[in-house]
Amino acid sequence: MGMLQEFKEFAMRGNVVDMAVGIVIGGAFGGIVNSLVKDVVMPPIGWASSKADFSKLAIELPVTGVDNNPVTINYGMFLNAVINFVIVAMAVFLLVKLVNTMRRKQDSAVPPAPTAQEKLLAEIRDLLKERPAAGAGR
Repeated sequence: MGMLQEFKEFAMRGNVVDMAVGIVIGGAFGGIVNSLVKDVVMPPIGWASSKADFSKLAIELPVTGVDNNPVTINYGMFLNAVINFVIVAMAVFLLVKLVNTMRRKQDSAVPPAPTAQEKLLAEIRDLLKERPAAGAGR
């Protein structure tokens, strides 16, 4: 089997295609979350803390870097990243919780079919119930 044929079979498996769709949607979701944090969540927090732009919060070190630019520790950008992470983690948690709830409902709705052994035992039980009790009626 040629390498191209093997690659085609690998790429067309359901799991690989599902994973690719998940990655594309995840990338788009990341953009939405970044915009949510940057444009919706952070402005009120910045306003409440009397800082105009949270992402510009930094500590300037007493040294200069290349081109005489100040060296800074950008903790505001870090805070934005932490808030992004918390929002994404909460969204993923809620999605997984929803999927698990739906699976539980689906699993409980359809009881599993009895095995061959269970069917045989049920037949034996029914036959024993139909048989008159030993010693009864004497």
